[in-house]
Amino acid sequence: MAKPSLKQDENPSHELNQLIVDTLDQNKAEDIVSINLIGKTSLADYMIIASGGSGRHVSALSDYLTKALRESGHEDISVEGLTNADWVLLDCGDIIVHIFRPEVREFYDLEKMWTAEI
Repeated sequence: MAKPSLKQDENPSHELNQLIVDTLDQNKAEDIVSINLIGKTSLADYMIIASGGSGRHVSALSDYLTKALRESGHEDISVEGLTNADWVLLDCGDIIVHIFRPEVREFYDLEKMWTAEI
């Protein structure tokens, strides 16, 4: 089935957001949260936060996501944190992805910071 075309007033990062969320979900990421940042900051349109069950899982999720993004034509991806794989950050331009081990995610609690009402 063909995907519906984007309306002209829709932000193109919505489609990229869905690709990232779907890829993380298909590869067994846990507690995936997508935070809409449009109008809150010029840093990015979305921030996606997910957990992997171990450092190895966090690293694998990062690899799967990088591969899926490149296959869909998104070549300009910056990846940080693979050495320890406690917290991997992928900068995909309009979308920032954080993949954590659960205890590291709980410690930093980015969801609370970025979803707090101003």
